[in-house]
Amino acid sequence: MNTLQKTPTGINGLDQITLGGLPTGRPTLICGSAGCGKTLFSLEFIIRGAQEYNEPGVFIAFEEKAEELAVNVASLGFDINTLQAEKKIRIDYIHIDRSEIEETGEYDLEGLFIRLNYAIDSIGAKRVVLDTIENLFSGLNNQTILRAELRRLFQWLKDKGVTAIITGERGESSLTRQGLEEYVSDCVILLDHRIINQISTRRLRVVKYRGSVHGTNEYPFLIDEEGISVLPVTSLKLNKPVSSESTSSGIEALDDMLSKKGFFRGSSILVSGTAGTGKTSIAASFAYETCNRGEKCLFFAFEESPQQIIRNMHSIGMDLKTHMDNGLLQFYSSRPTLYGLEMHLVAIHKAIRKFKPSSIVLDPITNLITVGTVSEVKAMLVRLIDFLQEEQITVMFTALTLNTVVNEQTDEGVSSLVDAWLLIKDIELNGERNRGLYIMKSRGMHHSNQVREFIITDKGLDLVDVYLGPDGVLIGSAREAHILLEETGQVLHTHAIGRKDRELLRKRKVLESKIESLKTEFESTEEELNKMYIEEDLKKEIMEQTRQRTTDMRRGNNSNLSPEI
Repeated sequence: MNTLQKTPTGINGLDQITLGGLPTGRPTLICGSAGCGKTLFSLEFIIRGAQEYNEPGVFIAFEEKAEELAVNVASLGFDINTLQAEKKIRIDYIHIDRSEIEETGEYDLEGLFIRLNYAIDSIGAKRVVLDTIENLFSGLNNQTILRAELRRLFQWLKDKGVTAIITGERGESSLTRQGLEEYVSDCVILLDHRIINQISTRRLRVVKYRGSVHGTNEYPFLIDEEGISVLPVTSLKLNKPVSSESTSSGIEALDDMLSKKGFFRGSSILVSGTAGTGKTSIAASFAYETCNRGEKCLFFAFEESPQQIIRNMHSIGMDLKTHMDNGLLQFYSSRPTLYGLEMHLVAIHKAIRKFKPSSIVLDPITNLITVGTVSEVKAMLVRLIDFLQEEQITVMFTALTLNTVVNEQTDEGVSSLVDAWLLIKDIELNGERNRGLYIMKSRGMHHSNQVREFIITDKGLDLVDVYLGPDGVLIGSAREAHILLEETGQVLHTHAIGRKDRELLRKRKVLESKIESLKTEFESTEEELNKMYIEEDLKKEIMEQTRQRTTDMRRGNNSNLSPEI
């Protein structure tokens, strides 16, 4: 079975959307309005091909000279001059004089074909870019000739066997000004730059791709100092891998509440609560424990700077700076209004792929509502969670809870997406404000349904059991007082038991003494009785002997008598 051969672009995310790249040996049209990134897109296609795939490329510019292009892409980290010196790419600037065409009325692409053919053969180019096609036909008003020359140009590129990109300005009612390029191109990619609520967003859409399945949605893309990054929309199939391996939360008492395991690796955790309940502290403890195991953690902060977080966490016994210095912890901090939601998602994707962490923290996600609606934030988090599950990265979100409809919707909407949900509530009692932690859910594992008092100390975070007194749950100083009372009662009880034990010992000794005295008295009495019994026996024996002797005498048996003298 013959399948369409594809040429990888090297542009982050685009090859995933196109399932391999652009059609090899065929022309691709990149169209869009001014400022959407067409020239940078096509330049990166040429440069990545030369650097990563050993495919030399030719860039034909009709608007900017080679020197100008070199300066423009230097901010993206690309060195065109070096690549030209190594004959890996070639940039030609062709000036089209519209007035000459208008005066003579003649138009022929033969000269372009000659220059283009020479440029391709001089470096053995596999990739070609024409930027932009409007300049090439700017002086031609005859639509019949224009259509014929367009078809001729596209066919020439196909015959040459090069993978070509042709850029074009977007028309009012069509993808391009001429309205024909999209029909003769084998692949058409539309770039869009739009402003919503004063926030800039760039999007990409593959309009058509002959002979290949491709993603058809709009995909946000980001242009930064490392080039273009496109964010593919997450697959709709729920077939992500799962792990039974557990990872610690960084709080031993919390791990005990979670079947003594902590969280599943690759799972998503939400920590929500009102301001000041310690959400960031829990997230930082999770990140700190990750780094203590020698694993990487990426901390996205939308509210505080890294310096603030490091200072604040140092006060509760966490030295985050050490892990930053050894490369295990990295912060990404920005205000939500820096980008739109999709641009934040692209930036998060890119940072994760570059740093390759085993866990990440987003603190707090509710700040993203300033650049999008609740439903948009939820949609963004769905895509992010799917991506993290695919990569088996554990993520902890924090969310600010307020008594407002928007925040309640956010809390409930996000909580349905995550695998575990921790809720921290303020508990006001006896003139004190304390914190109570609830495990609202933890998919796939048994977990405690008890409310624990959440304590922040200079030695870290801890959870303690609440006490049930006569008036209900006791926390804070009431709990301490109850504990002290119990301990005092235990001491008194122990002392009372000890006193009773000593009294019992004394009584035992008195009784034992009496028993010994009685025993001695009994032995004396017994001895007297025995003496009497012995005397009685002797008396009986003597009396028996006397009686026997008397009887013998009466019978005349004097053998036993002494003879008379």
